[in-house]
Amino acid sequence: MKESLQTRDSWNSKLGFILATAGSAVGLGNLWKFPYTVGKNGGGAFLLVYMIFLLLIGYPLMLAAITLGRKTKLCAVGAYKSINKNWAFVGFLGVLCGFFILAFYSTVGGWVIYYLIEALKGNLNTTDSTLLANIFTNFISSPQKSILYQAAFLFVTYLIVVKGIKNGIEKASKIMMPTLLIMIVIIAFRSLSLPNAIEGIKFLFIPDFSKINLNVIMNALGQVFFSLSIGMGVIVTYGSYLDKKENIILASTYIPLLDTFVALVAGLATIPAVFSFNFEIAQGPSLMFITLPAVFSSMSFGYLFCIVFFILVLFAALTSSISMLEVCVSYFVDEKNTKRSTSAIYITLVIFLMGIPASLSMGILKDFKLLGSLNFFDFYDKLTSNIFLPLGGFLLAIFVGYVLTTKVALEEITINNEKFILSDIWCFLIKYIVPPLVFIILINSLKELFILITN
Repeated sequence: MKESLQTRDSWNSKLGFILATAGSAVGLGNLWKFPYTVGKNGGGAFLLVYMIFLLLIGYPLMLAAITLGRKTKLCAVGAYKSINKNWAFVGFLGVLCGFFILAFYSTVGGWVIYYLIEALKGNLNTTDSTLLANIFTNFISSPQKSILYQAAFLFVTYLIVVKGIKNGIEKASKIMMPTLLIMIVIIAFRSLSLPNAIEGIKFLFIPDFSKINLNVIMNALGQVFFSLSIGMGVIVTYGSYLDKKENIILASTYIPLLDTFVALVAGLATIPAVFSFNFEIAQGPSLMFITLPAVFSSMSFGYLFCIVFFILVLFAALTSSISMLEVCVSYFVDEKNTKRSTSAIYITLVIFLMGIPASLSMGILKDFKLLGSLNFFDFYDKLTSNIFLPLGGFLLAIFVGYVLTTKVALEEITINNEKFILSDIWCFLIKYIVPPLVFIILINSLKELFILITN
């Protein structure tokens, strides 16, 4: 029997919604990208600008997306289409974004599973950065291993999503998010106890205003936007499963705060340790897979902390991947009236097939360029990060501000007579501040993509 809108799933509790939605935002961007982005952009100076943009963009868009989802009770496509059918393309953009992001995100998710297994074996328990670099290179150079671990990550994601909202995503999030929070706090405390850790704390929290330049501002603007995953329909979709009696003003506040808390604690878990052992903080993506295992190996009980770290990274990756898969699945369940189980298995298979060339891009296809200097992995990443996400966020702000209208949105927000003391400020931000700021992100991202394509 096919699912229909009359039997549509929903969250069992507000806590489940908050943990799942925060989990969709808390991903590799927090644990992998945030620490090295802070390192490359001046530490405290970057953090200060980041927090300002979190208030100006993060909160307003989060509330807008949840409001649109709960008002319509529909997937990303249906939400826009039910208000104005000419805007359905924005929802399709979100669904398409889910396919492409998971195609390369599952590749990195596979790396995390592999590294967790290597940590359990004790193979990462070394301070030899050359040896650690070879472990990474040998793994991504093996087509069989890359594809196998990518498939394993997608399979776990499928198993959670196929069980639905209450029994799948919510139950998994209620286990993974609290566990993630506990583990990252433990690692942060261990990092803070290391010799010279105070230098890392100063770097992270004391801003050097001389380091604030246009590049730092643009990177902070982009990090806030991409960290919350607002432009791809996840928040709209998750909001659509929310009961009308819930206070979405508070929920929209908790989610960015929890996301930011994890990012900051991730910084405390890594940056002081890197300073303590005189590693290079601004070395980019290799920080997680090469530098941090060496840092853990330099600590007492490093073997244990390395295992804990990769478990929490896996949980963070999964809470994000299930939200991306749900965006795609909910479209077929809501709009095409297909069974969740059928939609989930076929979509997972399509994403797996799309992900194979992305997975091989670091190995046997590393010299193959799909477009300009971009291989498959980079193309999927840049297509979504530089076009789909900022365009989706920009159109969301325009849609809620001018098509749905802030007046109608406020009626939904305060449907239970909640007091929204920042209503006028939110309306002003969503109509006049958020669109130009996100448009700047879009233009800057397109410029970056153009340079990569033409190189």
